[in-house]
Amino acid sequence: AAARLAAEQEVENLSGLSPNPEKDIFVVRENRTTCLMAEFAAKFIVPYDVWASNYVDLITEQADIPLPRGAEVKGKCGTNESELEISWLEQAYTLKLFFLKEGHNTSRGQEAFWRLSRIQFTYDTTERTYFKDAVSLGKHTASSHRLSALVTPAGKSYECQAQQSISLISSDHQKSVQLLLSEVRVQPFDITADFVFSEEHKCPVDQREQLEETLPLILGLILGLVIVITLCIYHIHHKLTANQVQIPRDRSQYKHMG
Repeated sequence: AAARLAAEQEVENLSGLSPNPEKDIFVVRENRTTCLMAEFAAKFIVPYDVWASNYVDLITEQADIPLPRGAEVKGKCGTNESELEISWLEQAYTLKLFFLKEGHNTSRGQEAFWRLSRIQFTYDTTERTYFKDAVSLGKHTASSHRLSALVTPAGKSYECQAQQSISLISSDHQKSVQLLLSEVRVQPFDITADFVFSEEHKCPVDQREQLEETLPLILGLILGLVIVITLCIYHIHHKLTANQVQIPRDRSQYKHMG
């Protein structure tokens, strides 16, 4: 058990390696081997209550809480379940990501996939950096409900540059907390090389944007090919017709042929 605990705590925050100051890179290692890698930028939008100017009514404010560099990290790796835990500001804020690998029936038979199965975000409204004049003081937990996100074939990493929004329900009067993720690259299972992501599986938004970028080029190439083929056919046709004997339309000229 002690060895297992030591293995779980073998984690590294490599945020300084990212050129984006808002993006973090986390690595979980067991037995000196990388078993989970995550790279992303994250921000939480958290509604909270404050007193109105009449000190009778409550109004809702909004806290924008970024995930900073240098956060504390814990991690767990398993065959079918993995976990990444990130906390900051003396554990006033804690983000837990739970990953699950399972088999799916497809047209090609049984195939393995992994997904982000659960998110849990704990925040403390007594922390005044983001919660000024909050009424409902104390720790609250916002959790996902029946989450199935970042679905990726086993053995691959998930990649998505576009921003994604995931809704969490808070214990603070069932308020809706939004988790904004961007520039995501995650692989919680089956990493074959130390500190190296496996082949990427792009999210549908990135695939669509890539198609939108390449489609004009493809259409341009097709149009250019059609023009070249048309010119070639015209040139061949013109050459063939130029070599043919011209038959006079005036029948009186037939006697001069032959």
